[in-house]
Amino acid sequence: MPYRFDRAATAEPGRPLAVVRPSSTAEVQATVRIAAAHRVPIVTRGAGTGLSGGSTAVDGAITLSTDRMRAVRVDPAAQLAVVQPGALNAEVKAAAAQEGLWYPPDPSSFEICSIGGNLATNAGGLCCVRYGVTTDYVLGLEVVLADGRAVRLGGRTVKDVAGYDLKRLFVGSEGTLGIVTEATLRLRPPPPPVTTVVATFSDVTDAGRAVSAVMSSMRPAALELMDAAAVAAVERVRPMGLAGVGALLLAQCDTPSPGGAASSGGAASSGHAEASGDAAELARCFGDAGANEVAVSTDADEGEMLMGARRMAIPCVERLGTVMIEDVGVPIPAIPDLVAAVAAISERTRTAIPVIGHAGDGNF
Repeated sequence: MPYRFDRAATAEPGRPLAVVRPSSTAEVQATVRIAAAHRVPIVTRGAGTGLSGGSTAVDGAITLSTDRMRAVRVDPAAQLAVVQPGALNAEVKAAAAQEGLWYPPDPSSFEICSIGGNLATNAGGLCCVRYGVTTDYVLGLEVVLADGRAVRLGGRTVKDVAGYDLKRLFVGSEGTLGIVTEATLRLRPPPPPVTTVVATFSDVTDAGRAVSAVMSSMRPAALELMDAAAVAAVERVRPMGLAGVGALLLAQCDTPSPGGAASSGGAASSGHAEASGDAAELARCFGDAGANEVAVSTDADEGEMLMGARRMAIPCVERLGTVMIEDVGVPIPAIPDLVAAVAAISERTRTAIPVIGHAGDGNF
């Protein structure tokens, strides 16, 4: 039964009492009231793409799937979207783009994950370092509580400071406080074309030092880190000539460099005349931290290809065998210590521990 599982390899699924697939708030309310009357727990399920077992079925519980709640309505004048929880993140992005707008949160699984799941986990993504996470784009929520009542929190306005900000309490609560049946999401104009800056390192600790240097001087649109194990896993699936790389940093900024693509090799190299603005600063920080090679590109397809490789990292690691995924967050200055400690633990225990993360906000 597909509704028993999500993508967590270590979460043993139970057998649900029933699977309910409502298409409206009223149907969710009816389900919750019946469950409450009979003291039957409910597990809410979005697209089932989670990696921590949050939507894994529980014995004797009702699995409430939102896969029929897919409506997306965009108000271009107000720059917002009203979305049901089963809509995919990519569907919201596409609907916004049709109106010349942009929904920034972009988890690596954005093409297949649901907005409801994003709300439940306060999902971020590759561009969260500059543009924020899900909660930064939530204007209002409709939520069904445990007794079947439906409440509205927030609204359609950006400024809403009267009383407690209860909608932020529900974002990230993982379904424990209620079931979101509708979300009003803030949209924004699309960002300028990006410049992509890529650097390879012999040692992941040097990459960690580069991250600290970057974040102390600027705010890139994205800053991603992959260690040797993660790079090797992706290289097996999508060869990019990175075999043997100790660590990889992928960065994007909203200040395009005018000279197309350029590259330089060697940690001592400072020649990035083709790059300008933020791209030049990124290249300088990477080089000063000991990068073996730094490449700068304004080609959109090339940039998306590189970021696509980063999004593939976890699925590629999963191909190596059973994987336990843990999520940690540290202050930016602690990143070099974190990656060094993980490398030491990996060597001491002879266990592969790939490090993959949104380095710009210290989330791995």
